[in-house]
Amino acid sequence: MMDVRRLRLLRELSVHGTVTATAEALHLTGPAVSQQLAALEKEAGVPLLEKQGRTLRLTLAGQRLVEHADVILGNLAAADAELQALREGSRGTVSIAAFPSAARVLLPPLWRLLARGGENAALKPELRITAVEPDVSIEMLRRRETDIAIVHSYSLLPRAVPAGCEQYRLLEEPLFLAVHPDTAAEHGLASDEAADLADFRDEEWLLPDPRTSCHELTRRACGAAGFVPSPIAMATDFAVLTALVAAGAGVALVPRMALPDDTGGVSLHPLTAPVTRTVCALARGGEAEQPRLKLVLEGLRSVAAV
Repeated sequence: MMDVRRLRLLRELSVHGTVTATAEALHLTGPAVSQQLAALEKEAGVPLLEKQGRTLRLTLAGQRLVEHADVILGNLAAADAELQALREGSRGTVSIAAFPSAARVLLPPLWRLLARGGENAALKPELRITAVEPDVSIEMLRRRETDIAIVHSYSLLPRAVPAGCEQYRLLEEPLFLAVHPDTAAEHGLASDEAADLADFRDEEWLLPDPRTSCHELTRRACGAAGFVPSPIAMATDFAVLTALVAAGAGVALVPRMALPDDTGGVSLHPLTAPVTRTVCALARGGEAEQPRLKLVLEGLRSVAAV
C-alpha cells in the first residue's frame, strides 16, 4: 500500500518541477522530499522520476501515478472539507475561477439559482469567485487553488483538456464583427447582415490584449480572411473595445457573451465564415461527483442553457 503523503509529494513535484521548489511549497527540506520520493519508488516497484538537466521529469509510470493521486487526494480533500463543514455547521465553499465575461454573465444567475435552493438547499455552498484568464484558471486548478475553472476555446484556436481534468461543456456562442454604424453603411451592410472579414482589411482594428488567447484568435480569423489586422488600440476588456467601436475608433471581433448590456452606437454582424467560442467548466478528475461541486456544475449547465 502506497503512502498518501508520498503521493502528495509526487503530485506537488509534477506541479513545481524541482525538489527545491516542492520543498519550499510544502515547508520541507530538500533531502526530506528526495528521501520520501525514493521510498515511494520502492513502494511502486518502478522508476517514477528521471533527471532532465537540473529538473526531474516524471516517467510514464510517474505520470499515471500522478493522475491517480489527483483523484485520491481530491477525494480526501473533499471528505475533509465535508467533515469540517459539518463540524462548523456550515455548507462549505466552492471556489470558481472564471474568465471575466463568464464571471459577469454566468455567475450572478448561478448565485440566484443556488439561493432558491429547493430540495438541495442544505447543500448550497458559499461561492468564492476569481475573475482570471483561462490559462491562469487552469494553473489555479492544477495547484488546487480553485475547485472549478471556467474556460473558453475557439473554433480557430482549440484548447486541449488539461491532464487530470474533466471537461463539462456549457455553451457555444458566435463571434460578431462590431463596427460603427457609419462604417457598416460604408460597406453596404444592413442591420444584422453577415460580414466578410476580407472586406475590412483596410479598417483600423481594435484587438484584445496580446497576453490573451482572444488576441491570437482575432489574428487567426483575419489571417484566414487573407490579411493581417492593423491594430490602432488594444485592451484587456471587450467592453472597452466596443466603447471604442462606438466612438468610431475602429472595428473588433467580439464574442456574444462579452458584449456589454448596452451596445448603442455599435452595429453587430455575424461572419460569413462563422467563428465560435466554446465555454466549458473544468474540474479535477474524480471530484465532480462531490455533492457541492456536482450541485454547482449542474447549476452552471442550467444557467448556460438559458
